[in-house]
Amino acid sequence: MEKFLYYSPFLLAVMVFLIQQRIVVTPEQLEKKHREILNDIEERFVSINSYKDLKEQFSEMKDKIDKIYDAIVFK
Repeated sequence: MEKFLYYSPFLLAVMVFLIQQRIVVTPEQLEKKHREILNDIEERFVSINSYKDLKEQFSEMKDKIDKIYDAIVFK
């Protein structure tokens, strides 16, 4: 315990430096950053379900275009 008291000013200075430079974060700061990242992802990227739906719609459109092409060419 006496060693902690001897080194306490140095330990305190190191802890203040780490917190001041934001090397050590609090759980609230971590949660806030997590929410920011999730919101950024929602704005920039599409969900997998939306992607699959759009891919299916393109496939249906391609089939319809092929049918129209076949009807025009082979008449």
